[in-house]
Amino acid sequence: MVIIAYDLGTGGVKAALYDDSLKVLAKSFMEYRTYFPEAGLHEQKPSDWWNGVVESTKQLLAASHTDPQAVGAVAISGQSLTAIPIDGSGAALLERVPIWSDGRAKDEARRFFETVDEERWYMTTGNGFPVHCYTIFKLMWMKAHQSEVFSNMKHVLGSKDYINYRMTGKILTDHSYASGTGGYNLKEARYQEEFWEAAGIDMDILPKIVPSDTVVGYLTEQAAKELGLTTDTAVMAGGVDNACMALGATGIRDGAAYISLGSSSWVPVTACRPVLDFKTRPYVFAHIEPGMYTSAYSIFAGGSSLRWVRDNLFTEFGPQAYGEIDRLAQSAPVGANGILFNPSLAGGTSQDKSVNIQGAFVGLSLLNNRADLARSVLEGIALNLKQSITYLQRKVQMEDEILICGGGSKSAIW
Repeated sequence: MVIIAYDLGTGGVKAALYDDSLKVLAKSFMEYRTYFPEAGLHEQKPSDWWNGVVESTKQLLAASHTDPQAVGAVAISGQSLTAIPIDGSGAALLERVPIWSDGRAKDEARRFFETVDEERWYMTTGNGFPVHCYTIFKLMWMKAHQSEVFSNMKHVLGSKDYINYRMTGKILTDHSYASGTGGYNLKEARYQEEFWEAAGIDMDILPKIVPSDTVVGYLTEQAAKELGLTTDTAVMAGGVDNACMALGATGIRDGAAYISLGSSSWVPVTACRPVLDFKTRPYVFAHIEPGMYTSAYSIFAGGSSLRWVRDNLFTEFGPQAYGEIDRLAQSAPVGANGILFNPSLAGGTSQDKSVNIQGAFVGLSLLNNRADLARSVLEGIALNLKQSITYLQRKVQMEDEILICGGGSKSAIW
């Protein structure tokens, strides 16, 4: 038997085919687009996610010469804080949906905290900064600004749960994903009814929560046909991306930590208790393993900053752009000849004084060149991640070694 694992990231879907000894037989990556229709609005198409899953599955089977009947199960991790409304027939009600970094619901979050104590909400949910990104507030925004969509909504699903639904027709989520909704009690492992009532959201639209290793169902005939698999393929509940990455990177050891260099970059630590601090607002998710938690600080535009550099300063290098960025950054001296880079291209974090802080290159002179710019970006992100590690070390015992993973881990210099 072989299995397929997918990760629905911000930049694209990664997929890998494993044999029963967990040897990688094939890998695939399908990039998709993020839309920015207005300031603060970050959207993606769920159809792009599905098409990416379909195409990557076909690529894996072709590259490994695998018989589809040999695929016993598939499992998905997905970007957090998404909100896909579906109607009674299971159709998505929006072509594009807000993703984790979308900032449209600031007014809704402010109104919510006029009646709900914000510190109590944070200490219950562990949902960190910025608060308006969480699903509950996006649904409040939808109710206020897309009333027809909201009134026709039968269920709301997260990214990986939407793909699971397309595969099986089953509407379920797991604890790790539910813990990022803004309405989940971390310590009691359940939805917190009072928060949904305060938001004016009927809890009937929420998917039932099951453990991550639950078999959600099996591929429908339609899904099997599209994917090139069989209806005997089991679909696991899966989990939110950071919890799945924690499991894969460090297992379930108390105090184990890693650095993720993805589109957003973060430093999480796995522990048997959530790391909660109202002042600095680490965000906490339920782990894949019951009774464990992942607590983290994040840079919202870590890898995205590097992608911005690629798309604006290294366009002529095409697929080799990241390698060229590495090469030039390595040729520049430590300190990038005086350039400092602030990686707040998607706004400030809980470690900053304001969510409205923006990214910047500081210290530019006529002596600087593209190599200095490349190095300053890597150094600026690294400095912010070091600050995150320092904050966590003040609150929890961490192991001495930290694993680096995510797309940025391919960099030889970073």
